[in-house]
Amino acid sequence: MTLSGTTTAYFDCFSGAGGDMLLGAVIAAGANAKRIEEELAKLHLPGLSISVEQKTVQAISGIKVTIGSASEQQLRTLPAIVALLEQSGLTREVRDRAVEVFTALARAEAKVHAITVDRVHFHEIGALDTIVDVVGTIFGLQLLGVRRLVTSALPLGRGFVRCDHGLLPLPAPAVCELLQGVPTYGLELTQELITPTAAALLVTLADSFGPMPPMRIGATGYGVGSHRLDNGQPNLVRLIIGEGLDSGEAQLVEVIETNLDDWSPEGFPYLCERLFAKGALDVTLCPVQMKKGRPGFTLQVISPTAAAHTLKELILTETTAIGLRFRQEERRTLPREAVTVPTRWGEVIAKKVLTPAGWTVHPEYEACRELAGRLKLPLQAVYNEVRSKGNQQPCRRS
Repeated sequence: MTLSGTTTAYFDCFSGAGGDMLLGAVIAAGANAKRIEEELAKLHLPGLSISVEQKTVQAISGIKVTIGSASEQQLRTLPAIVALLEQSGLTREVRDRAVEVFTALARAEAKVHAITVDRVHFHEIGALDTIVDVVGTIFGLQLLGVRRLVTSALPLGRGFVRCDHGLLPLPAPAVCELLQGVPTYGLELTQELITPTAAALLVTLADSFGPMPPMRIGATGYGVGSHRLDNGQPNLVRLIIGEGLDSGEAQLVEVIETNLDDWSPEGFPYLCERLFAKGALDVTLCPVQMKKGRPGFTLQVISPTAAAHTLKELILTETTAIGLRFRQEERRTLPREAVTVPTRWGEVIAKKVLTPAGWTVHPEYEACRELAGRLKLPLQAVYNEVRSKGNQQPCRRS
């Protein structure tokens, strides 16, 4: 494998995550705490104080972030938080991502409480510490130059948690809404492991969920939680930063399938376009013989876990399917990069793929088809030229 040149980050949430833990891990992994505090000052929140303290949990050193305020914090609605962000001096990218996080959180709370999004009072979520956790984590990842973020499967506890609504079951109802389509697993702990703030941050910012992607590790940081876990494991979240060794593709995917015997396949090209536009990794349609001897088709879609829910909704909307099968699978993809190959007819775009036997060049159909059609050449002649030239001499990255 070779480096992809993409700064990749992996949130390893082996003990769950809270917003303060994510921010602490970002700082511990190398984000400058002073720069983060300077950015947070642009929120113009009076009396804001931030404590960044190095703590050791079961012989592992990490960062504990504590937020304080000299003034009492008000309950805030989504419009109030959006206004606060829009009136701040934050960069547009940080503001937009923060609005995405709070919007996701508001939608989850609105569904749980059967009210409109603009009527959601965030209570704890609208407090100062959560706004700081969200903005600080987003800006910290930006400081680290992270271009791809992967998150582990998330552990969930059980029992109850006390909040402004009284006792709520764990996982918190808003967390369950936010984590639809995300890989999770249960632990025999009667404690809150994933907070709504952390769930909203991870769902919004992560490109995929699953195992740690191949990377050359450059830094590791641990964020420290506020509670001691009953089973004795350290209450930490780990952030691993490195340079990606793969093509940036999800290695844990969801395979979605359905059989169709009353759907016209002439709509398949349109369906493919929509599915790919919504994040599908691959789409296939295979003829099958179904019940009563009727001919039909099996539609299969390979999806990143984060896009699976949207793709299922699209299939059920655009086809006659009344049910779907789906499962999670691991996959292995070879590192590749786009290159241009010099040929006798000019440069042609191709893929350079690293196989176990070494690098090999694969012609790109659309580029070869365009060249063959324009110059009235046999398509196979163009393919052969690209393979021959590409595997004999250095190619330029496109």
